[in-house]
Amino acid sequence: MKKYWHVIGIGIQNNLTYRFNYLTRTLFSFIPLFAMLSLWRTVYAAKGAGASLSGFTQSEMIFYYLMVAVVDVLTAVNEDDWQIAADIREGNISWFLLKPIDYLWYRLCLFFAGRITFTTMACLPLALFIFCFRKYFMLPTDPATFAVFVASLVFAALLQFFISYTMAMLAFWLLEISTLIFILFAFEYLASGHLFPLSMLHPGLQHVLVFTPFPYQLYFPVAIYMGKISGAQLQTGFLMQILWVLAAFGLARFAWSRGIKKYGAFGG
Repeated sequence: MKKYWHVIGIGIQNNLTYRFNYLTRTLFSFIPLFAMLSLWRTVYAAKGAGASLSGFTQSEMIFYYLMVAVVDVLTAVNEDDWQIAADIREGNISWFLLKPIDYLWYRLCLFFAGRITFTTMACLPLALFIFCFRKYFMLPTDPATFAVFVASLVFAALLQFFISYTMAMLAFWLLEISTLIFILFAFEYLASGHLFPLSMLHPGLQHVLVFTPFPYQLYFPVAIYMGKISGAQLQTGFLMQILWVLAAFGLARFAWSRGIKKYGAFGG
């Protein structure tokens, strides 16, 4: 266990080298966010005072996007899949076959190191952004809701990482996986709630998405915090999120075990 804490420490040090890049990325990420907030303000202005869309008032809709920004900073995978694919293509994983360290846990430690660094760098601009919209800020309804939100946030981060790790494993069989990663990113952006709350979709489509991993990557923890999901729906959703994390972990392990056999064949 000590070696993995060491990996996290090294990962934080390496990521601090690119702290200006993290800060720049955070600042530019606010541009589409401002655009979305302006769009929804226009929509609600046309609807009239006190209007509600799919159960979201104007204040709730603005706060929803604030929470999307926060959750995205804490859980999003940034370049981990590209780095893993590069390790496979360039033969760097050979080192891990000779050392007593598990590559998946090694990459998971680097992922959390990256999240810690990125969150630290994004903390100030994100705080300023939230301060500008402070009148829309909502506190969780009770401590129990906040605790469930935090747990869901951790599972959302794990789910995103394991899915990205599995996608990167395709580099064992394919020379270029960028197209597949971009396709997956497009599905995630639409089906995870980045673009709009999933409650705005047709009920039939919502029912289908419940059985996919996408809502549990972002929309689910945000909806928990805002009190949009509770009771039996919360219990079922939380169970589904855990099951998807376990399924993604199992798939990541399976892809690695099969990929290593192919890698070993090429390596002689």
